Amino acid sequence: MSKFSKTFFLLLFPCWIYAQKVTVSGYVKDAKNAETLIGATVFVKELKTGVSTNNYGFYSLTLPKGNYELIFSSVGYQKVTKTISVSETNVTFNLEMKDEGTELNEVVVTSKREDENVKSVEMSVNKIDMKTIKKIPALLGEVDLVRAIQLLPGVTTVGEGATGFNVRGGSVDQNLVLLDDAPVYNSSHLLGFFSVFNPDAVKDVKLYKGGIPSQFGGRASSILDVRMKEGNAKKLEINGGIGLIFSRLSIEAPIIKDKASFIVAARRSYADVLARPFLKESQKDNLFNFYDLTAKVNYNINQKNTVFLSGYFGRDVFGQKFAFNWGNSTLSARWNHVFSDKLFMNTTAFYSNYDYLIDTDAQNKNPNDAFKWSSNIVNKSIKPDFTYYFSPNNTLTFGGQILTYSFKPGAASVTSGTDKSNLGQPDKNGVEYSAYVGNELKISDKFSVQYGLRYSKYDYSSKDEVYYQRKTVPVSNENPNGIDLVAVPNTKDATLQSYQNFEPRLSMKLQLGEQSSIKSSFNRMSQYIHLMSNTAAATPLDVWTSSTNNIKPQIADQVTLGYFKNFGETGNDFEASVEVYYKKLQNQIDYADNANLFLNATFEKDLLFGNGRAYGAEFFLKKNKGKLTGWVSYTLGRTERQVEGLNQGEWYVSRFDRTHTLNLVTQYELNKKWSFGANFSYVSGVPYTLPEQKILYAGGYLPITPQGTRGNIRVPAYHRLDISATHKNKKALFGKGESEWVFGLYNVYNRRNPFSVYAQTNPDNPLKTEAIQLSIIGSVIPSVTYNFKF
Repeated sequence: MSKFSKTFFLLLFPCWIYAQKVTVSGYVKDAKNAETLIGATVFVKELKTGVSTNNYGFYSLTLPKGNYELIFSSVGYQKVTKTISVSETNVTFNLEMKDEGTELNEVVVTSKREDENVKSVEMSVNKIDMKTIKKIPALLGEVDLVRAIQLLPGVTTVGEGATGFNVRGGSVDQNLVLLDDAPVYNSSHLLGFFSVFNPDAVKDVKLYKGGIPSQFGGRASSILDVRMKEGNAKKLEINGGIGLIFSRLSIEAPIIKDKASFIVAARRSYADVLARPFLKESQKDNLFNFYDLTAKVNYNINQKNTVFLSGYFGRDVFGQKFAFNWGNSTLSARWNHVFSDKLFMNTTAFYSNYDYLIDTDAQNKNPNDAFKWSSNIVNKSIKPDFTYYFSPNNTLTFGGQILTYSFKPGAASVTSGTDKSNLGQPDKNGVEYSAYVGNELKISDKFSVQYGLRYSKYDYSSKDEVYYQRKTVPVSNENPNGIDLVAVPNTKDATLQSYQNFEPRLSMKLQLGEQSSIKSSFNRMSQYIHLMSNTAAATPLDVWTSSTNNIKPQIADQVTLGYFKNFGETGNDFEASVEVYYKKLQNQIDYADNANLFLNATFEKDLLFGNGRAYGAEFFLKKNKGKLTGWVSYTLGRTERQVEGLNQGEWYVSRFDRTHTLNLVTQYELNKKWSFGANFSYVSGVPYTLPEQKILYAGGYLPITPQGTRGNIRVPAYHRLDISATHKNKKALFGKGESEWVFGLYNVYNRRNPFSVYAQTNPDNPLKTEAIQLSIIGSVIPSVTYNFKF
């Protein structure tokens, strides 16, 4: 068989029966706490090939008979070399790795491997370990996972005081945020200033911006995959921190040593408690805080079966008589099963709920004059995933998912005296079915490929007695966009509209040498749910809604090309990359002028649809070794939309467009006691449309936005410098464990970064319109945090 024929056969039939008959498999864990290690490398020295552990620390290698040196390595841990004898029977070999600060006995220890960015087929993927995230200066000293990923290339901040983030020109709702596989719809506390992820409970963070594997779907731009700790299976461990406005505490311990463990982590802000002595008597009952609870338990039944149960509950609370609160709740149950040394399965069932509530009479003191508004989105899902390890060079993944959606876009009741009226949008249901298959294949020492196909189908139904169909009508003052809705009788819970999509995925890597490679990828993503927001910055009150007979699913096709290079004295002291991308988007949503999205049963007539495109280049340079470490990233990008009825049908920059994004992150270890950190961010301002004309109408002046002037000005650029200093102590509370003091300055040079810009009529000249900038933070914010561990 020729080399070309063999390559073609392998691509079409990955279940090629190899000559290798014996399998070595097992789990790789942390020696201190028995946490499984994700992405640890198991390398076969004699064959110059290897595999990485999956999300549950499992690996599998099929090898010919003989003796081999297996080299285990993971970032932050000492490399371990073990000699394995492979004979007639399969071998189970589990390993516990020690961190770099601890000496190992009876094994060979060498430096860690740091070339995965060059040798892995993955591209447009960023993984930040929690040790690095904890060293980044943060607002009020609180470690923030979401703010940390905003320092990566291709990722931009929505703005201070706003939730979410943007990836390669995508909107906030185009990012799927997962916590132990369960979706989190609002990833921020306190209107965007802190993330919902407790740093003491997080084990692994991975962001997919492109080249997304076939097992992921449901969003158009990115996947943020956050994995929780399992809990210390060796001994009791307590972590915590005391800050200026909130504190946190986590407890983890074995239930059965080395077999079962748990972790419970909680946070609570207390700004309202500290402010109470300074408030008027009538204001002392007011609440403004957030809290969350994260918990997980796992049980290793035997070598082949492990079960997990994890959950998150968090809430932001404002007001007392006038209540405003919102929050996420998730619950995930997972079962790992090893069918054989080659076949691994994980089945996940999860529940997720995001809701918010506004109640003007929360204490029920004036029920005859009240307004109540609630909204939520609920998910339930079952998701089996399988991995089959044909050989070290050939891994097959396949699985499926059934995901249900229950939408309550907005329901309100208004009470005035004896009159009570209800308004809002009809509840909706959706079911998303998906199946996928993927294969990662190393065809030669230089060329590897990862390809796959995902199929998704979505069924939409309504709980209301009618549903609405868009129709074209003559343009008038009542219908300036020429669109109206017609009510059609509905059979409750009957499928009104179905959509289906095939989503191909492909990633390729060409190895140029030991320290450099070229990679390219293509992926198609389908998104069946949408966030209704006509503001540049998302808020907790934005409405999630389903694809319907009027709203088609968003489709994104992205191609990327990148060059990756490591260099330095040891070959991996520095890592550098350049990636260019082009993203084509279909069925993008924009909004008519003065669109009414909230509590409007016919809001779909105010929606406009069109196409989008995003393209740019990302530059990344990282220093991995030495006392001074860190990275610099720069992104040059453009994001545009073309929507019928807007801007004369011409392309215009979208409200997520950021031309320049520059981030500099540095960390310096002075000695064993003192370390310092600094980060600087610069982001171009987003486009904004300012009315250029006014007309006299009914005795007043109405602003007019002429066609062709969409995005006619830009908000001022966002830039900020943060610094921190950390002092480590040998002892913590009660003379045990360890502790540290973290001192920080956020927004060092008092920059008043814009949260939003809005138009306002000049009171002295009604014909003149002024642009008013609103800033949330306008001064330096100092912080002191005491962290402890024992």
